[in-house]
Amino acid sequence: MIVEMGTRAATEEMVGGRLCLDFANTVHSFHAEEKRDELSSYADLLEWSRQAGVITDAEARRLLREANAHPVKAHRALERAKALRDAIFRIFAATAAERSPERDDLLLLNSVLAESLTHTRVVEGEDGFVWGWAEEDTLDKLLWPLARSAADLLTSDELNRTRECGGESCTWLFMDTSKNRSRRWCDMKGCGNRAKSRRHYERKRTNALKTA
Repeated sequence: MIVEMGTRAATEEMVGGRLCLDFANTVHSFHAEEKRDELSSYADLLEWSRQAGVITDAEARRLLREANAHPVKAHRALERAKALRDAIFRIFAATAAERSPERDDLLLLNSVLAESLTHTRVVEGEDGFVWGWAEEDTLDKLLWPLARSAADLLTSDELNRTRECGGESCTWLFMDTSKNRSRRWCDMKGCGNRAKSRRHYERKRTNALKTA
């Protein structure tokens, strides 16, 4: 079956502050029985990766051709990506709640990280040398920067700034960069405003009951 980019994953908001957190946020209401998944196809994964800067437009087109030529491999790569994403979510949701992550989730992350290291290269950038990736069109290559991002955050001194949204049904992860570390919502315009509206409604309702 021919797959095309330009799907709903292209409109996904990036509010996490780190690549790995934004990837984890491609699931809405993670703990819900009917959670919404933005990655329903390899094309969705490609479009999200292009939007997030993981791959270039040219790489996306080449990988799309490869996915169309090898749909079984593309599906397998998608399932691996989802498994990594879910592990990343559980790891950082645990650290945000000051709990230890599950061993199996760390094992999965480390297995993808070990794979990614064999494809890591030092390349010359505009302002010097930077980390880069081997030039190959393997369908799994999208996973390598994601595992690297998660490992970098886990081993950084900013790990304690990781938060899970306090919205009623939102489980998005984000970096709290506020000075007093008091940010509660992934996005003030969305979850933050809804929480304020609920509090306003509850205050009005309580005052109405008191004066009744």
